[in-house]
Amino acid sequence: MARETLKSRLGFILLSAGCAIGVGNVWKFPYVVGQSGGGAFVLIYILFLIILGLPVMTMEFAIGRASQRCPVKAYQALEKKGQKWHIHGGFALAGCYLLMMFYTTVTGWMLHYFYLNASGKFVGLDSTAVSGQFDEMLAQPGIMTMWMA
Repeated sequence: MARETLKSRLGFILLSAGCAIGVGNVWKFPYVVGQSGGGAFVLIYILFLIILGLPVMTMEFAIGRASQRCPVKAYQALEKKGQKWHIHGGFALAGCYLLMMFYTTVTGWMLHYFYLNASGKFVGLDSTAVSGQFDEMLAQPGIMTMWMA
């Protein structure tokens, strides 16, 4: 089977942006900014995103380009005999699975809240009552599972 490739630079940029931004920044970032100082927090966040994120992103691109393989097999292809870098590929895969558990849960919550809002269930409710809706959803595993599926 032939390996799939991205057809355009724009597709690559959009895919990279989607992975980098993620549900966490859409869902929790505005709250964290409000609790942590507003504009000053955003400037420090961007600074550390560049300081920490740029080298990691560059390393990931370099490994991907040099190996032309999936993350698990990339380290196997690039490591020298006797090294143990291939273990890192397994950790990368495990990290992706853990991250998807988080994303699936939060996305399910967002979809449930969107449904409640669109159906008018929040009309006339204060913030305490809306929080009660969240607690009610958490108490019903079947509803949570449905929205995560």
